[in-house]
Amino acid sequence: MNSEQWKVNSKDSRPMTGLPRPSISRIWPYRFSQFTIHYSLFTALLFTFLFSLPLAASAQDYEPSLAPPPLKIISKDERTQIDAKTDLKDRTKLVLQLMTMRLAAAESLQSDEDFDGVFRELGAFHGLMDNGLYYLQRRDTGSGKVLDNFKRIEIALRGFAPRIETIRRELPLSYEDYVRKLLIYVREARTKATEPLFADTVVPNRKPR
Repeated sequence: MNSEQWKVNSKDSRPMTGLPRPSISRIWPYRFSQFTIHYSLFTALLFTFLFSLPLAASAQDYEPSLAPPPLKIISKDERTQIDAKTDLKDRTKLVLQLMTMRLAAAESLQSDEDFDGVFRELGAFHGLMDNGLYYLQRRDTGSGKVLDNFKRIEIALRGFAPRIETIRRELPLSYEDYVRKLLIYVREARTKATEPLFADTVVPNRKPR
């Protein structure tokens, strides 16, 4: 067998698949298109991730830290005045008068942007509220005199709530949390003050004197 016959036979001995082989010119555009899509998707995801990092860090940097709630402390002078009152009505009126003074002081300090001072006054207001209500609860025998003072406290708290809400709206976010909770405490105190009025006793229809 000469060399030319061997070459012909070698070509004829290739395995036949029945299909023509795709040329490189046809495969290359398809693979290049897939690569371009994957690369573009990866780039978009990477860009989104990197862009979100400074936003998250910025949100953490600007998140205000909450100011600690104030102490519910009644001053020594207030305590002396309250303890000197033996009559139930006089004592309740004095407590409400002191609460009014504390709330007015908080409003004044807010105008001066002394927010720590606002907190101190509201803390004392809170302490006076608890003191006055607890004193009546301990002496609740269902008598008309005690019920009159429960009603007196409820009416006063109803008037205090809008003023506290005004203070809350104008406070920085770091101080807002406690004042919002104080409004809840005031609402709960009103509920406690009205519950004895609807117990199995005679509900006084007259306005507290």
